[in-house]
Amino acid sequence: MPRVKFDQISPDARLWIFAAERRLSKAESVAILEKVDVFIEQWAAHDVPLISASELRYEQFIFIAVDEGNTGASGCSIDALVRRMKELQAEFEVELVNHSPVLYRHGGGISRVSRERFTALVEAGEVAQETVVFDNTVTSVSAVRDGRWELPAVDSWHGAAFF
Repeated sequence: MPRVKFDQISPDARLWIFAAERRLSKAESVAILEKVDVFIEQWAAHDVPLISASELRYEQFIFIAVDEGNTGASGCSIDALVRRMKELQAEFEVELVNHSPVLYRHGGGISRVSRERFTALVEAGEVAQETVVFDNTVTSVSAVRDGRWELPAVDSWHGAAFF
């Protein structure tokens, strides 16, 4: 039973967030999650199955979590995850493995811009400390559940970096 539902995985589970460059279509969402689930069902560290879960949020953010209370993810298993996500990136022609852009709520949707563009938006007053950002650097499921993933810029690393 290496794969569990995301809402059933431990809050202490280690988390990776892959932010798509754009909102995925319904067909893309279903297909990508199916392929992610096939991967995590066989995902292992040193031949020990990893208890893991996946979830898609807002048709743009792919969460993959590992309960390291049982078996921790190894460097090789993490490399395998990133390699698989890069394969999906190529297959679906949508960037998934790039943690540089800033993603934030804008006009009822989600915008994705370079850090330089985000700085310009801050300087122009188009983005404020209250702007909701996505902190894709969080590394635990509890951070998402506790509201530390989607939050006002001032309450995340964005506040110190851009304001």
